[in-house]
Amino acid sequence: KLHSDLDKGVGTVKYTLSGDGAGTVFTIDETTGDIHAIRSLDREEKPFYTLRAQAVDVDTKKPLEPESEFIIKVQDINDNEPKFLDGPYVASVPEMSPVGAYVLQVKATDADDPTYGNSARVVYSILQGQPYFSIDPKTGVIRTALPNMDREVKEQYQVLIQAKDMGGQLGGLAGTTTVNITLTDVNDNPPRFPKSIFHLKVPESSLVGSAIGRIRAVDPDFGQNAEIEYNIVPGDGGNLFDITTDENTQEGVIKLKKPLDFETKKAYTFKVEASNLHLDHRFHSVGPFKDTATVKINVLDMDEPPVFSKPTYTMEVYEDTPVGTIIGAVTAQDLDAGSSSVRYFIDWKNDVDNYFTIDATEGTVATNELLDRESTAQYNFSIIASKVSNPLLTSKVNVIINVLDVNEFPPEISVPYETSVCENAKPGQVIQTVTAADKDLSPAGQRFSFRLSAEASNKPNFTVHDYRNNTAGIETRRNGYNRRQQELYFLPVVIEDSSYPVQSSTNTMTIRVCRCDSDGTILSCNVEAIFLPVGLSTGALIAILLCIVILLVIVVLYVALRRQKKKDTLMTSKEDIRDNVIHYDDEGGGEEDTQAFDIGALRNPKVIEDNKVRRDIKPDTLRFPRQRPPVEDNTDIRDFINQRLQENDVDPTAPPYDSLATYAYEGNGSVAESLSSIDSLTTEADQDYDYLNDWGPRFKILADMFGEEESYNPDKVT
Repeated sequence: KLHSDLDKGVGTVKYTLSGDGAGTVFTIDETTGDIHAIRSLDREEKPFYTLRAQAVDVDTKKPLEPESEFIIKVQDINDNEPKFLDGPYVASVPEMSPVGAYVLQVKATDADDPTYGNSARVVYSILQGQPYFSIDPKTGVIRTALPNMDREVKEQYQVLIQAKDMGGQLGGLAGTTTVNITLTDVNDNPPRFPKSIFHLKVPESSLVGSAIGRIRAVDPDFGQNAEIEYNIVPGDGGNLFDITTDENTQEGVIKLKKPLDFETKKAYTFKVEASNLHLDHRFHSVGPFKDTATVKINVLDMDEPPVFSKPTYTMEVYEDTPVGTIIGAVTAQDLDAGSSSVRYFIDWKNDVDNYFTIDATEGTVATNELLDRESTAQYNFSIIASKVSNPLLTSKVNVIINVLDVNEFPPEISVPYETSVCENAKPGQVIQTVTAADKDLSPAGQRFSFRLSAEASNKPNFTVHDYRNNTAGIETRRNGYNRRQQELYFLPVVIEDSSYPVQSSTNTMTIRVCRCDSDGTILSCNVEAIFLPVGLSTGALIAILLCIVILLVIVVLYVALRRQKKKDTLMTSKEDIRDNVIHYDDEGGGEEDTQAFDIGALRNPKVIEDNKVRRDIKPDTLRFPRQRPPVEDNTDIRDFINQRLQENDVDPTAPPYDSLATYAYEGNGSVAESLSSIDSLTTEADQDYDYLNDWGPRFKILADMFGEEESYNPDKVT
């Protein structure tokens, strides 16, 4: 309830409410100021609300007092039961654990206010699972309640746990959860054979290494605690058998170590021991964790194939032995009670077996063809023996026949047949060590001897030194050799063996004379190298040839550039501006050559109208003559040249090689002083050209030209 001191109870004050939940959770009576909750409150949803209230004048709507803030706190009641947020639970504990062994701790959560009353005070208890387990009421720790719980008796337990608030008092709310507890295995049980004697029947034809029977000891434990190891106790017949453990079934697999023979022994008896691999010291007091059983094996008689007296047969025969010669025999017999006769035959697989035959009754082996040790030194084939009473029962034996050698091939020099000697070799120098090879099979202690042939013994070039260890050395007998005189020497070497009959051969060795340095290292053995300069190596000769080739290339390039320069360029520079001197790149015809330029054009201006084409340069295109106004006689040459210069300057089609177009007036101040009379300070009458005759024959045409002009035109042009 809100009330203002300014409220006289006459309805002039109005109360307003704002803040958390105003209008939705809480409402206020505007006249009396009473605050009411308009819906249910949940402390677990919102424990308190902050509100603001104010009193205002009904008429003016103005606050009568400042706004005041207050908090409405929701008081808790026990409306939430405890909950196991992590349930259901799974736990395990080893079997045979003592009382009070820790299993698991559970925890329940109550959403009520733990600071107000006992609404959130939780107490734990077991509803199902006694008397095997207990729980602490306050902490929720579960422990074992009985000793020696055996997994082999019961492995799984389901325990129902209750959590109750209000301290477990009447009227409190409760929640439950399930705990599944498994007893884990420990090795508390030894293996036990279900019976003391095992009987097995085994055929005598069983193969060595094959399984002939299985026995099993029972261990109620699980996993590695149930792993069993089997062993044969030393005793009667134990050395013929072996036993291993099948990892999947934990059975003992009995295997045969040696072949059985019914005719030799018909029964075997031995003991087998089964024991655990992983022992637990806590249970040693229970007794030994192993058990023993007896195994009796009866051997069954079987119809067996013949048995050879040896596992393999080895025979020897000399090569070239006559056909039909007996070289050995094989023997097989039937060991069964009713002994049967045996027949022999060769297991034909290839043509090699045709070299021998066997007597079907006696088993003797004889040659069927002539043998050659150099072709085949050893024969390997099989002989089969079968029972007459049962031909399907056969046995096989391997026969090896070694062909012995008869000395029929002479020894020969092993490669190489060619060697070399230095030109600067000294007498007694060994240039090659040779050995011998013999196609015959040399018996132990056979020796080879080396010597020169009779015809080579008298030559003073080389000799053979027999080292008497099946090797010999080729030695020099001269002080130096000359390749220019003789490049190759042929040395016949005689080799003899020590077998009977003695065989010998003559082998020719080729000795090449080579050029060597002072240390004996070969520099060259080629014939061409004889004519090369002494002291120049191959690399130096290649460098000299390369330099010569480079110089030749430079000379060829220089000549080609010179020729190209003459062909591509007509003039090296612009034509010299002289009166009658024109510069060309080609050689002219001398003073008598008057075809290159018509000098009369300067003397007679009318000649220009003919528009003659230059005769010294081939024109690029044909052009029509330009129409020019006629030039009157007696016109000053300077005006004539200036007129022609102006015409060509403004004419875009004027050829650049026109002789008249390329002339210009030479100004004053020329150091060389012009030879022309144009723009002379004196008149032509005052000019004397007789001095041109004194210049020699090269200026004769120029002197005649000006002399003729003087006589032709008496009037002087100014």
